[in-house]
Amino acid sequence: MKSNVDISQLKASADWLKAKLGAAPPIGVVLGSGLGAFGDALLEPQSVGYADIPNAPVSSVQGHAGKLIFGKIENTPIVALSGRVHAYEGHPMERVVHMVRTLALWGVPRILLTNAAGAVNTAYRPADLMLIVDHLNLSWINPLMGTNDDAFGQRFVDLTRAYDPALIDVMRNAATQSGVTLREGVYAQLMGPNYETPAEIRMLRVLGADAVGMSTVPETTALRHMGVRVAGLSCITNMGAGILGEPLSHSEVKTVADQAAGSIIKLLKLALPRMAEA
Repeated sequence: MKSNVDISQLKASADWLKAKLGAAPPIGVVLGSGLGAFGDALLEPQSVGYADIPNAPVSSVQGHAGKLIFGKIENTPIVALSGRVHAYEGHPMERVVHMVRTLALWGVPRILLTNAAGAVNTAYRPADLMLIVDHLNLSWINPLMGTNDDAFGQRFVDLTRAYDPALIDVMRNAATQSGVTLREGVYAQLMGPNYETPAEIRMLRVLGADAVGMSTVPETTALRHMGVRVAGLSCITNMGAGILGEPLSHSEVKTVADQAAGSIIKLLKLALPRMAEA
């Protein structure tokens, strides 16, 4: 099996960003479903549509704006990817991780990945925020499949500390100082696009998951392969199937994400500049 990474395409994307925006910022953030409001909080924003970036994939999912925003919080330069593409849309894995790999090639050394997730832990409630401390890859696909390309990283990647301990500490301290309640837990990724069955939610609880979603894990894996430090944050937008006995919908996900936007912006405005120096 050949490598599924096309370095020339990624390099073209990264070179375009460098020519357009200049030097890479010290921190980046990927904004998941309904979480794009944070991009509006950046100062001196420069916005670029994914469609304008050479070789960049464009999402078809509502709630994913599909644009890159380069701006500042206080004096700290930050790049935000507002929206991502998913394997369930039909994108191969190399396309799913194209934009985060592009940021890494551009030179961004730290990235916070955010997502909307369903609660597996019955103590959680919609609009809670969860710091990701570990993950379960239950999608059974991996962006590192194929022949390894040494230009990106070593063949066998250690994910013992997939989520960087120093960045986790920054998030904890920022949550305390900002008064934002921050839970901590394990995120499980399933393929989607359907929501999980009640039996699958019970299985995930037995396996040790606290939240479940359809993204993030491939990005974490690809970034760690390239030596980028990663942190993860889930916005709990719904209780998992069978917990409340109510049907699930994407509109509910977006509504709850909107409700949590204030807490997310408050937390990230304090945490990201500190993460940039950690």
